[in-house]
Amino acid sequence: MTQTGIKTLRDSAGMRWTALLLLALAMFCSYVFMDILSPIKDLMQETRGWDSASFGRMQGAEVFLNVYVFFLIFAGIILDKMGVRFTAVLSGAVMLIGGIIKFYACSESFIGTSLETWFTNHLNWNGELPIIGAILPFCDGMPASAKLAACGFMLFGCGCEMAGITVSRGIVKWFKGRETALAMGSEMALARLGVATCMIFSPYFAKLGGEIHVDNAVKFGVVLLCIALMMFITYFFMDKKLDAQTGEAEEKDDPFKLSDLGKIFTSLGFWLVALLCVLYYSAIFPFQKYAVNMLQCNLTLNPAADGTFWASQSVTIVQYIIMLVVAICSFASNFSKNKGMKYGLMGLAVVALVVYCYMGYMRGTAETIFAVFPLLAVAITPILGNYVDHKGKAASMLMLGSILLVICHLTFAFILPAFKGNAVGGTVVAYVTILVLGASFSLVPAALWPSVPKLVDEKIIGSAYAAIFWIQNIGLGLFPALIGIVLNKTNAEGTAAHELNYTWALVMLAALGIAALLISVYLRAVDKKKGYGLEQPNIKPEN
Repeated sequence: MTQTGIKTLRDSAGMRWTALLLLALAMFCSYVFMDILSPIKDLMQETRGWDSASFGRMQGAEVFLNVYVFFLIFAGIILDKMGVRFTAVLSGAVMLIGGIIKFYACSESFIGTSLETWFTNHLNWNGELPIIGAILPFCDGMPASAKLAACGFMLFGCGCEMAGITVSRGIVKWFKGRETALAMGSEMALARLGVATCMIFSPYFAKLGGEIHVDNAVKFGVVLLCIALMMFITYFFMDKKLDAQTGEAEEKDDPFKLSDLGKIFTSLGFWLVALLCVLYYSAIFPFQKYAVNMLQCNLTLNPAADGTFWASQSVTIVQYIIMLVVAICSFASNFSKNKGMKYGLMGLAVVALVVYCYMGYMRGTAETIFAVFPLLAVAITPILGNYVDHKGKAASMLMLGSILLVICHLTFAFILPAFKGNAVGGTVVAYVTILVLGASFSLVPAALWPSVPKLVDEKIIGSAYAAIFWIQNIGLGLFPALIGIVLNKTNAEGTAAHELNYTWALVMLAALGIAALLISVYLRAVDKKKGYGLEQPNIKPEN
């Protein structure tokens, strides 16, 4: 309430959730573009000559500037000094510029240009150096298109990670003292539908018209980045009106000081959360970039015959609509107070999920199988966020999420290949494991991000998020390249894109999950001793 007793936009549930929807839709679009080439890794190898190492370095380039030029730290400072709305629009614009560069690199217009010649003759760094070589975005032997795409992806990554910390700060601003974890969980659930959208539509556009044009997939992502920018601009005006109502100035009266970083980096709780974050996310996001190709190599897929419904382009639209039914019904069931409606929506979501999985099997494509990854997350993330708000247990949820992560990667490494030759059995194992991995992906973020405000002062929340994202990005830049290097080292040169052995790459990711589990166990013990309140609810019961 303002001093005059008039409600602000923040006091209106409808306006709060509208602001959240704008932020979530923008992140949805960025998530689509983030993995736009992941489901067509095989096509990039066949049409552009990107082997696993080149593909991995390009994917890892997304975070290169954030980590090694410390852009994420600067992004946090910009956020704390300039406020949410300015930073949101800036991040949207930067993402779009980077996306356009990547589109040009993947387009046929780039082939044969003087720019292609320049990239072919330059940036040929030594990629064989231990560890250090894995973080280089360019190396000797990379195709020119991969190098330029890496440049665009670096710029996109700056905007995307800036958007990530801005959205988190924006949610804290609009939902402080209210449904913070539920709002963050809902944003993550809706945004991660972008993963499924990418998996379904990237190959669809790349193969549209019966010919392979990989740049069409990137073009689709660029259009969505335009929409993301529009969402941020709309949010700009909502946020400005809120400040006009409350009389607040975004960090103007309490500006960021460099010494504030000392308060963050001397917190044991902060470091444990940051380490858990980098270990866990390094086993998830880099995996997403290879998951479709991993399934192609480990499943016996029977692609539908040409001329049938299952091989038509229209089946993609139908399956996506069914996926949206799963997502919408499962998500809406969390907010229905009528038990009949609640269980009815849940039942419809389960039926639609079974239909979706059957269609994926009939189509015989790995990308439509992996697209179920975020669906269970959409269903349970709001539940988990609501649970953290009212019951707590965030540290315990971090432990459970890490355990599920380890189980899933070991299943992909050793159990799934045992079903090679069994189309039905392998597909069932893949679906179940992917859905459980999605559940893990809900447990950790729903508990992790709402815990940060309990560890640092309110005025440096933006910088704290930036610092965590910066540490996380070290892993996100390193492990896509490491996976590609491991694949090249453990497979004979010239191995076909659909015949790679992923065992050791998956074991490496499982090891990250084990380390994350150990950190989460220690974090729970430290929380109990120091009283951070991670196991306590965010919403305190009224006396």
